[in-house]
Order: sequence, then structure tokens, then C-alpha cells
Amino acid sequence: MKLYGESPEAQKRYSPAECVGCRKEAIAGHPDKKHVSTSYVERQNLTMRMHMRRFTRLTNAFSKKVENHMHMVALYSVWYNFVRIHKTLKITPAMAAGLSPILWSMEDVAGLIDAAQPKPGKRGPYKKQAARPQKVS
Repeated sequence: MKLYGESPEAQKRYSPAECVGCRKEAIAGHPDKKHVSTSYVERQNLTMRMHMRRFTRLTNAFSKKVENHMHMVALYSVWYNFVRIHKTLKITPAMAAGLSPILWSMEDVAGLIDAAQPKPGKRGPYKKQAARPQKVS
């Protein structure tokens, strides 16, 4: 993990502060060394940044609320894995992994979202507002 120092002109520039050190942490588990590579994660991060502009700097597509950001990441993940046909696979990753036998559409995703919403209950009676006195001029 890189450690960055404070920079007096940090608010005036867009580049990160100077790296003043790094900290190493042990990783739990016993991964197979021949399958360990950060290039897969870096490629996924780049693909996400290119598809969702809210992950790039200096853009007006940011999320003001963290909940909206989380929902957008969830929608992107479903679209990327269940809806988008990948050129190298010729099918979606979900189909390649055996998670879905069919190609999904965004209408299918919207239907799942609508089905997860609670059904509206019966509305109660409206309360009558007290009559306001008329202003006399």
C-alpha cells in the first residue's frame, strides 16, 4: 500500500501527492503462483472506467450520493456479465460460467428490479386541512 505525503498545493493540482513510502501486508491463503496476476484486475478497472464515466477524474458524471454510485456499479456488473456479449467468448460471461442458459436483456434486468420493490400498500384517508382565515385588506 502506497503512503502519500501532504502537499501544500494539493487543491490546485490534479495529480496525487508525492509517495513517501509503502507498507506491506501479508495476504491470507495459498494461491497458485502461476495464476496470480494483477493484469486481470487492472484490465477490469480500466474497462469499468471506460464504460462508466463516473470513475474518471474531471467529469460531470459523478454520483452525489454513495447509494446512487453503488446502484450504478451493481447495474454495470449485471449488464457486463449477463447482458453484454463479449467478443472473445461469443457469449456472456454468465453463460460461459454456466450461471445463465439465456442471453438477458436490459428489460429482464429492469423486471428483476421492479419485482424486488415492495408492493404499494393501501393508501389511508386524506386528512382535511383546517380552513385558513381570509386576509382582509
